[in-house]
Amino acid sequence: MMSTPTLRKDQVTQADPAGATTPSTAAGPVEARGRKLARIPGASRIPWAGAGAGAGAGAGAGAGAAALRAGARRAGRAIWGSGAIILFLLLWELGPTYLAPASTRVFLPPLHVVLEALAGLIEKGQLQNHLAASLTRSASGFGIAVVAAVALGLLVAWYRSLDRFLNPLLEVFRNTAALALLPVFTLLLGIGETSKISIVAYAAFFPVLLNTIAGVRTVDPLLIRAARSLGLSNFRLFQKVILPSAVPTIFTGIRMAGTSSILVLIAAEMVGAKAGLGYLIVNSQMSFLIPEMYAGILTVSLLGLLVNYLLVAVERHFSRWRTAVGSQAV
Repeated sequence: MMSTPTLRKDQVTQADPAGATTPSTAAGPVEARGRKLARIPGASRIPWAGAGAGAGAGAGAGAGAAALRAGARRAGRAIWGSGAIILFLLLWELGPTYLAPASTRVFLPPLHVVLEALAGLIEKGQLQNHLAASLTRSASGFGIAVVAAVALGLLVAWYRSLDRFLNPLLEVFRNTAALALLPVFTLLLGIGETSKISIVAYAAFFPVLLNTIAGVRTVDPLLIRAARSLGLSNFRLFQKVILPSAVPTIFTGIRMAGTSSILVLIAAEMVGAKAGLGYLIVNSQMSFLIPEMYAGILTVSLLGLLVNYLLVAVERHFSRWRTAVGSQAV
């Protein structure tokens, strides 16, 4: 009588095509141990069975805590960065009421009184009219100054002979304050829009011009030589090498020019104008409308802040290639 072969624990029976039963080796010890564990009731409660899941949960909790800490740090930096402004506004609100004598409260109203006057000007439509007049003059003069200053700055920085010819005259006018020439502009061009736009252009011209010259002269000479070795023409050299390298320095001058254009325009509108933020401020002061006067000053401050942020955004747009190159280098 023949004995039936016994199978090892790691073998299973498998039927061949002829119907015979042949032993075949099953999966390795790890799989076999897994099948045994699956047949044990409550195996999921074995400590080492859920070690992977516990590690994943711990990693997720750690990442969440790190995100919370990073958010708290950003919030703390934002609060600290705006802390001086908050303290100034609190002092403006509480100082006239509790710190200033009664005789000065008329000339220094609390912040909420100024905000109420600002809301009244907006409701009547007066602030919009004055703001539109000032923005039109400032944008016109500023645009003329930027185009002319960048073009002349590129030429002066590139051609040394032109620099030697124009530099003495440019230095004379650069050191002449724009407000000192306001009577000259008024006499020659009248008290209309032309004189105001011209003096804004004059005030914004020299910051852009000087920074354009400095930006072109600080371009890496190796970049210029490499571009020339590749056969680039002068126009392509300016377009592909010089202008992109000088953009940050040029925009520094443009931001300075933006601030100067607003300040000079306000002063020009105080002298001879029938609309504009400068006219609003001086007319409110002469009419003894003190809250409206402070509302006009606050509007000028907010306008200058907004113009600065817009110019910074434009600078980042035109300089984004520098960020891309820096991230690739890292």
